[in-house]
Amino acid sequence: MAKSPSGFIQVFKDPTLSFKEKGRLFSVKVNRFLFGMNDKKGFLMKLVIYTLLLCIGFVYLYPMMHMFVTSMMSLADLLDSSVRWIPSVFYTDNYQQAFSVMNIRKSLLGSFIIAFIPTIFQVIVASLVGYGFARFDFPFKKILFGLMIFSFIIPPQILMMPTYRLFSEIGLTGSINAFWIPAALGQGINSTIFILIFYQFFKQTPTSLYEAAEVDGAGQLTAFFRIAIPMAVPAFIVSFLFSFVWYWNETYLTTLYLTSKSTDITTILLQLQQFEQNYEAMYPVTENSPNKINEGIKMAGTFISILPLLIVYFFLQRYFVESVDRTGITGE
Repeated sequence: MAKSPSGFIQVFKDPTLSFKEKGRLFSVKVNRFLFGMNDKKGFLMKLVIYTLLLCIGFVYLYPMMHMFVTSMMSLADLLDSSVRWIPSVFYTDNYQQAFSVMNIRKSLLGSFIIAFIPTIFQVIVASLVGYGFARFDFPFKKILFGLMIFSFIIPPQILMMPTYRLFSEIGLTGSINAFWIPAALGQGINSTIFILIFYQFFKQTPTSLYEAAEVDGAGQLTAFFRIAIPMAVPAFIVSFLFSFVWYWNETYLTTLYLTSKSTDITTILLQLQQFEQNYEAMYPVTENSPNKINEGIKMAGTFISILPLLIVYFFLQRYFVESVDRTGITGE
């Protein structure tokens, strides 16, 4: 039988094929086009995948798009029901007022300090603990590992007040010490997750590399810094980004530890919680005053609070996706 043509039309134009063979080839090509073959996805599978991606993307992007568009509207546009997605003029005064109300320089610096410093300690300690659990056998290892998992299962709300009382008695509240000291002791926000990430990664790395280093006379610290850390770069990136975002978005503990005593440290999210109160204090409302807070000013403040994280993700998304993919690599 002659070699089957590649296109649908060529199947019917081929004079060497009978009508029955043409029908069979056409059916095969339709099935291959719709359902795919081997590792190649068919049209229906691609349609389902892209439809799901579009729907999920819309769910995540719509609130942000609505937030940004609303933040660029003047009061007249907000009151005009015919203006929905395209403002009549891009009104930037909302952002100017939001910047002044949120004390952006001070709050941005405070957020960066509270997010960055504990994250550094947390990633370092989590990598050391994960490396120890993965590489060494010691007494009560399984018991300690189980207790670590159990500490993660306990709801954090149960431990908040005892922890706050302990921190108050030893003088940690009212400063950054309430965040970086627990992180340096392996008790930071969701430290167990990062320990498990490093544990799983170090557990899957080839043991032959460490054995070869021991043969060459390298000690455990040398093996950790020369072999484990370079191979665990994806785990470090993932842990750093997740920890940074969690500390940045933490509001309850920040309010509990920082506002319980007078302190100069504040964060963007704390300023966002007090946005309306601070706005009314800075822009007093009088009769026929245009200073009354509106939805555009609120959305501008909210968008400012998430903008730093969006910028970080924009520049690090490629490394983040690669790191998430590589943390699942298997070793020997």
